[in-house]
Amino acid sequence: MTDDLKSLKQAVRRAALSRRDAMDEATRIEASLAVCDRLAEDVTDTPDIVSGFLPIRSEIDIRPLMMTFADRRARLCVPAIVEGALQFRELVRGAPLEPQGFGTYAPGADAAVFDPRLMLVPLAAFDRRGGRIGYGRGYYDTAISALRAKGISPTLIGVAFACQEADGVPVEPHDIPLDVIATETELIVPAPR
Repeated sequence: MTDDLKSLKQAVRRAALSRRDAMDEATRIEASLAVCDRLAEDVTDTPDIVSGFLPIRSEIDIRPLMMTFADRRARLCVPAIVEGALQFRELVRGAPLEPQGFGTYAPGADAAVFDPRLMLVPLAAFDRRGGRIGYGRGYYDTAISALRAKGISPTLIGVAFACQEADGVPVEPHDIPLDVIATETELIVPAPR
């Protein structure tokens, strides 16, 4: 990545996260619930394995949506960082969680490892073309590429607050676009690139 592109990504990330951090807690809770309701209604054909995430800092909280999918008999998993890569470990109610860095938690090494068919993807910023900026480590792009190498092409739904939208997200060849972006105000289906 060129220094210019890296700097541009950092600036877009910083601006979007600043807007997200500025949301008051009550607004963040209500917006999170609105996104969960929207996706619970729109994703009617729930796959057997769904990956989500446990929120960090001011991130959107999708735990109610994950429980809705579990009620529909989906098996849930969340990412664990293992040797510098993501591993999607089964999330079971009551099972112990371990710190993963970045302020998040995941099931321990004894949890089952899944290949998700639907991924609820966290992000720092997004655009209407399906571009996504994460937190700068490339974990999700690498994990999605690994799934595709196995012949698995999960549906990628970015979940975020509307304030995280950017006019344009700088992308590189390895950046994988989202299939859908869900916010509290709308469901965005990007045109194919």
